[in-house]
Amino acid sequence: MLSKSRLKYIQSLHHKKFRDEEGCFIAEGPKISKELLQEASGEITAIYALDEWINENQTLLKDVKPSVVFPIDPATLEKISALSTPNQVVVVAQKKKSQPGFNYSTELFLMLDSIQDPGNFGTIVRIADWFGISTILCSYECADLYNPKVVQSTMGSIFRLNIVYVQLTDWCKAHPQIPVYAATLHGKSIHQIEPIKKGAVLMGNESKGVNATILGLCREQITIPRRGKAESLNAAIATGIILSHIITT
Repeated sequence: MLSKSRLKYIQSLHHKKFRDEEGCFIAEGPKISKELLQEASGEITAIYALDEWINENQTLLKDVKPSVVFPIDPATLEKISALSTPNQVVVVAQKKKSQPGFNYSTELFLMLDSIQDPGNFGTIVRIADWFGISTILCSYECADLYNPKVVQSTMGSIFRLNIVYVQLTDWCKAHPQIPVYAATLHGKSIHQIEPIKKGAVLMGNESKGVNATILGLCREQITIPRRGKAESLNAAIATGIILSHIITT
């Protein structure tokens, strides 16, 4: 049985204000919990899980202090979960620290302008991980990386990428030598451009696209040719299609 104060603390992490204050977030479910234990076990501050999950994951838990593992019943899991269908385990972990050393001048990375849907944002993180993109620059208008829906959508990729929030216009002005390729509806076809080895691929807001000010600072606009009558593509799907065409092998 968890104390009322501990229950309240876990529930508070469903909200950005308290995640920012505490420097912690929650991850839910067996897959993401496994990824976190494998990638960043030292960042875990508490694990709340059903006895079944604890018994089945003794190998995963061998390097975790017993004092941070809390057996709970299904009713308690439901109280602390942000999911409509709670799934065995909730992990509380410290937010990932920014990783220095990435060379924006020589490597390929993503840039996101106001991607506000948590599901889209998390899926883009996962897609970037699939294609070996290690860094994403996000505008402050993007969804919160540690929103439970974002964490869930990344399917564990959140722990492998370096994701930085910046003022994109200021960043682009401060780094004019770094090419930015903006995804728009009227750019050059991705079938007609050479593979991109370095610089940023910029994805815009789900409904408004790339901010006009930032667009003016980009080297080139690129697009996925449309053959049918659909008005637009989902931002995450578009990211995957573009990366699959422009990334070097």
